[in-house]
Amino acid sequence: MKIFVGKTAKELGEKAAEIAANEIRKAIEEKGRARIILSTGASQFETLDSLVNKDIRWDQVTMFHLDEYVGLPQTHIASFRKYLKERFVDIVHPKDAFFVNGEGDIEENIKKLAAELRKKQIDVALIGIGENGHIAFNDPPADFEVKDAYIVVNLDDACKRQQIGEGWFKTMSEVPDKAISMTVYQIMQSKCIISSVPGKRKAEAVRKTLTADKTTPLVPATMLKEHKNWSLFLDEGSASLIDKKDIAE
Repeated sequence: MKIFVGKTAKELGEKAAEIAANEIRKAIEEKGRARIILSTGASQFETLDSLVNKDIRWDQVTMFHLDEYVGLPQTHIASFRKYLKERFVDIVHPKDAFFVNGEGDIEENIKKLAAELRKKQIDVALIGIGENGHIAFNDPPADFEVKDAYIVVNLDDACKRQQIGEGWFKTMSEVPDKAISMTVYQIMQSKCIISSVPGKRKAEAVRKTLTADKTTPLVPATMLKEHKNWSLFLDEGSASLIDKKDIAE
């Protein structure tokens, strides 16, 4: 585990994007292609803004994404497909982009996406941490045992409040009750995981993640500490509840 603490979200994002770009270039150099996972939400703004400006052979990159609300149209402001198309795909034009589709035949959508995802290992996964400690939409208590690539999950109230706080929805009733989420198991199969976690709203989740003695489904992000190549990027806000002597920058 490596931890970087920047002064601002912008500094955090630039550093995370630099590391991600190096890993993507390395994969392309070694294998002629790279496969990446991108997460969404306000916490990823600065990282993606920096990443899309990196000198990378994007025509050799295949993108997958983590999760999407069930039943939410792609035209909705909160759609993660919309988010990634506008903030990544339409800018860098990767070789391929595979989205989580929460409309139509959910079971068939998941089956097709999982088949594509599991053709080869993911080289770089950008995985945020939610205010309730979730990774993807695996809210606590998360299922650490399920081996599927994607599952349908119920969103808890803390997760819904975060979506409102970030401005994606106006009321709790507007937030969908269910989402399609990449599983914790599948996330952990990635070769490299990079977590950009800015903002004081994430401080308690960061504290719980880093101070827990062992992995626990009650703080899903604790599982990331078991990964052999995980890097966590914080700013002063998200690191505010951590004893600084325990952070190796």
